[in-house]
Amino acid sequence: MVAAIRYGIVGTGMMGVEHLRNIALVPGAQIVAIADPVPQSLDWARDALGTAAAGVTVYDSVEAFARDARVDAVVVASPNHTHRTVLEPLFGMDAAILCEKPLATTIADARWIVERAADHARPFWTGMEYRFMPPAAAFIDAVHGGRVGRLQMLSIREHRFPFLPKVGDWNRFAANTGGTMVEKCCHFFDLMRLIVQAEPVRVYCSGAMDVNHLDERYDGRTPDIIDNSFTTIDFANGVRAMLDLSMFADGAEHQEEMSATGDIARLDALIPPGELVYSPRVGFGGEKRVERTRIAIDPMAHAAGSHEGATYYQHLAFADAVRGDGPVQVSAEDGLRAVAMGVAAEISAREHRVVEMREVEECRGPGVLGRLP
Repeated sequence: MVAAIRYGIVGTGMMGVEHLRNIALVPGAQIVAIADPVPQSLDWARDALGTAAAGVTVYDSVEAFARDARVDAVVVASPNHTHRTVLEPLFGMDAAILCEKPLATTIADARWIVERAADHARPFWTGMEYRFMPPAAAFIDAVHGGRVGRLQMLSIREHRFPFLPKVGDWNRFAANTGGTMVEKCCHFFDLMRLIVQAEPVRVYCSGAMDVNHLDERYDGRTPDIIDNSFTTIDFANGVRAMLDLSMFADGAEHQEEMSATGDIARLDALIPPGELVYSPRVGFGGEKRVERTRIAIDPMAHAAGSHEGATYYQHLAFADAVRGDGPVQVSAEDGLRAVAMGVAAEISAREHRVVEMREVEECRGPGVLGRLP
C-alpha cells in the first residue's frame, strides 16, 4: 500500500492536461486542485478529469491556490515566461514542486528559482520528460555502462511538426518562450549534459526562421522563433555534441534520433519505434555485426501523453521523491544549466558567432535577444 499524494496543477493548457492524465495512472495519486486564469483551459482540465472533476477544487489564480489548496505536490505547467511569478507564492507552500521545462526564459529568473528551491523544504523537480522516454533511458544507461567504450561524439536529431497553437499564442514569440533553443531544445541540452557527464564550454548555433509562421500576425506582430538549426557544443571533457533541429519535418519516420559514438562502437536510439541499434567497430571491410533491440513502453502510459510514455515514468520517479523513497533526478540546477545552454545557442544563432559558456554564466541581467536575420 503506497502513501497517498494530493496533487495540484497550476496551468491546465495542453501540457497541464497531459500531466493530469498521467498522474491519474500513478498509484496513490489524487488530483485535488487545479488553477488557471483562462476558463477554456479549466474546461479542458475538467474534460480530462471526467467524473473525478467533482472532487477537485478550481482556482482562477495561483495566489488563491497557494493560499487555500491543501496539496502535497504541485505541478507548474503555465507558459514559460510566467514560471517565476507563478513559483513565488508556491514556494510558500509546504509542498513538493515539479516545474515544467524550461525552468525560466532568462538566466536571471532561473538563478532566482535555483536559490529559492535550495531553501525550499520539499523536493523541487524540473520537468525534463525526455530523460524518461524508455528508449532514451535505455540508451543513456548503455552509454554510461560502457557499451560504446569511451564516448567521443554525441548527436541528437529532432525532426518534427511546427509549434502547436497555445492559449493567447504565447509560444509564437521568443520574449515569452525564451526562444526555440530554450523552449524546445532545453530537453536536448539536458540530455547532452546527462549523457556526456561534463559541462559545456562553448556553443555554436546556426539557425533561423525559414518556413513556419512567416505569414502569421498577432496584433500586427510577426513571430520570431527559430524553426531550424544546427548546434555544436564542446564539453569540458573533450566530447563534442551536435543537435539537428527541424520544426518542418513532420513526415520523418523518426521524430528523435540519438547517436553515441565511442572508441569501440556506435549506439543509436530511434524514437519511435523505440529501437536501440548497436554497431561495434569491425575494421575496414569487416562484416557488420549490428544488433537491434526494441524497448517496450507501457501501452497505457503511451496513450496518456505525447512523449512516448515519458510523462508517466517521470511521475513515478517524482512520486518516489515526494514520498522520500527516491532522489530528485532533475534538479533546479539542471534546469538552470539547460536554460543557459539554450540562451547561448540563441545568441549564437542571432549574432552569427561562437558563444563561450562563461559569457552567459556571468550574465546577471535579464538579457535581450536580437532579431533573427
